[in-house]
Amino acid sequence: MKTETTDHGTLETWTPEEVNEGLTQGKLVLVDVRTPAEYAFEHVEGALLLPMAFFDPRFLPEEGDKRVVLMCGSSKRSEKMARKTLEARGGQIAHMDGGFGGWKEAKLDYITTDMASGALVRSSSSGS
Repeated sequence: MKTETTDHGTLETWTPEEVNEGLTQGKLVLVDVRTPAEYAFEHVEGALLLPMAFFDPRFLPEEGDKRVVLMCGSSKRSEKMARKTLEARGGQIAHMDGGFGGWKEAKLDYITTDMASGALVRSSSSGS
């Protein structure tokens, strides 16, 4: 994890592998800031959806035992929303480096749409 100290708090940048480990261990809440259409087509299993167009830091879960990590498609939108969150409430917030593209490059499991049936299925970039 990389950290950056800003005027409003600490911005953490987690790798997809770190996020996957945190999800597996139940230590974080992943919040996807992509559009509903992007999320519906494919997403990380268990990720909550809070689209950037409607993003308000007040709607994020409170950090208690679990860290909040934001994600998007490439990490541009999630970093922007993480900085917005720091400006609004200070403290610390994390986002995932590389976004969903990085998740797939790391060959981590995700939910996708089967184009033949329209059904949601578990998949990974490795094709399994």
